[in-house]
Amino acid sequence: MNPGDVSNASPPSAHDTPHVAPRGRHLWLLSFAALGVVYGDIGTSPLYAIRECFHGAHAIAATHDNVLGVLSLIFWALVLVISGKYLVLVLRADNHGEGGILSLTALATSLDPRGASGRTWLPLLGIFGAALLYGDGIITPAISVLSALEGLSVAAPSLGRYVVPGAIAVLVALFAVQRHGTARIGRIFGPITMLWFGTLAGLGLIQVVQHPAVLMAINPAYGFEFFVQNGWHGYVVLGSVFLVVTGGESLYADMGHFGKLPIRLDWFLVVLPALLLNYFGQGALVLREQTAVENPFFLLAPEWGLYPLVLLATAAAVIASQAVISGAYSLTMQAVQLGFSPRVKIEHTSPTQFGQIYIPAVNWALMVGCIALVLSFRSSTHLAAAYGMAVTSTMIITTMMLYVVARRKWNWSIWTAGSIASFFLAIDLSFFGSNTLKLAQGGWFPLLLAGLVFLGMSTWRNGRRILQERVRAVGRPLDEFLAAAKERPVIRVPGAAVFMNSNAAQAPAALVQNLKHNKVLHEQIIFVTVKTRQIPTVAEEDRVQSEDLGNGFYRIAISYGYMEEPDIPSALASSSIARLLLEADVTYFLGRETIIASQLPGMAVWREKLFARMARNSTTATAYFCIPPDRVVELGEQIEI
Repeated sequence: MNPGDVSNASPPSAHDTPHVAPRGRHLWLLSFAALGVVYGDIGTSPLYAIRECFHGAHAIAATHDNVLGVLSLIFWALVLVISGKYLVLVLRADNHGEGGILSLTALATSLDPRGASGRTWLPLLGIFGAALLYGDGIITPAISVLSALEGLSVAAPSLGRYVVPGAIAVLVALFAVQRHGTARIGRIFGPITMLWFGTLAGLGLIQVVQHPAVLMAINPAYGFEFFVQNGWHGYVVLGSVFLVVTGGESLYADMGHFGKLPIRLDWFLVVLPALLLNYFGQGALVLREQTAVENPFFLLAPEWGLYPLVLLATAAAVIASQAVISGAYSLTMQAVQLGFSPRVKIEHTSPTQFGQIYIPAVNWALMVGCIALVLSFRSSTHLAAAYGMAVTSTMIITTMMLYVVARRKWNWSIWTAGSIASFFLAIDLSFFGSNTLKLAQGGWFPLLLAGLVFLGMSTWRNGRRILQERVRAVGRPLDEFLAAAKERPVIRVPGAAVFMNSNAAQAPAALVQNLKHNKVLHEQIIFVTVKTRQIPTVAEEDRVQSEDLGNGFYRIAISYGYMEEPDIPSALASSSIARLLLEADVTYFLGRETIIASQLPGMAVWREKLFARMARNSTTATAYFCIPPDRVVELGEQIEI
């Protein structure tokens, strides 16, 4: 039984209402809380972005024209990509209040009049985009913590040898506390992040006041002149400039937690001014003292302020990492519900906030990946080469999905939608092309990781489809079974039996097996079908639909959104029919398939074996559906795929 089969997804109903925009005091409190979660990633980019342009592996000379050219590119990257594309356009593409690449995929797919099968490239693009974000989830904590602690070597060069061990210690502590949830420490995210952005603005403003000529870089002519003067080398540096916009996807993914308005207010009132002041301040410092290119961010601070700044930067890096880690948890839960991933163990760390979850398998995999990156690259400069490939690829996919949504949902003309999508796609492809030059230096890592995750997700999705086809081919139609049970009565024993049934039109295999071997049926039999709809949450009044099939048989359909975790006993308790029946003794019957790879048409044998292994290691349906284990009977069958 796969709870997240996309083929079972239903279109939104009339009861699905949009989120109400916050107002007044609630709006400002929500905006304050959103700072730490939404802008933690992009807020730590000043730690390394300017440095990589003038001191990294693909650095360019810190001449007057080059500094103004890079600042111009940074300014317009933030204005066009973050302000224009994400804050104005992408945030409009909300799937009933939720955002993120999988939400956008579900929205684009549901809007296609031919359905997901009509455009198979839509879900495949969404899967690959999701796979890429796992690479971002590993690189962001590693590069953020490393770059923050590298301030120690600026304060005292002898402390440089403690940067890597210190980064590993911070990462281990960060992942170790995940199981406790972020409810308590999350309360201080907003104040720390506000202090961080205030510090960014203050440090930059001091330098800008001393060298106001850097503000001329706002003129886009300096950016064009930069490419004219430097040619190919200037294009190479564009890959380092891209580091200033790497948190763009996080803005969209976190929309469901805070809404559009708080995110937009934070950006235009706090984040964008602070980032620009700091980048321009670093540029002013480099113009005055070229040796500052080694670490212009920390050299903005006076000597007495270096250690406090390292401490604050480390706290900001931890907050940025926390946002990415939490995003990986949410992404995994969505993937499970939408049928792109096997069931995994999901723990809720807050009794009141549903979105606060912890997934052990994802947590420890991310920790191992982060530590491996720190030990392999050993500096944020080396790690910066690996940063960018995953995010630029995801941005390209977002632009393509956005075109579909603009045409189908917003009813834009093909000329309007195409022109705007082409404009942003040209920017995305420019950044992507410059980042491909980093492949040999580490850019291969996120692509390799994304390829492996994509292989697993696509194998699971195709395997479930093939498995359902095999089960359907050998199964028995439910109408035929009910007719036979009425014509040839069998012994009915007291109590109620609940059979989980992925196909409402077919008799559950567990029911057929039980009748075959035990020769009895319960007095009341309930067929339960779980559907995952392509919306984040389902209204309680739409959750359960019941149908009396006669002769003691009942059919109940339970719907969930892809942001919800199924709880079958709780859902059944809300159904008047089920509540009456379940007052008696109830037994849950679950089918467990043993999958055997074969030469039958479908997937390659090695992928069938991979699918079988994934199925064996997935969380049991009992745990996933929150069914009491002492009331479960599992009946297995072997199926060749």
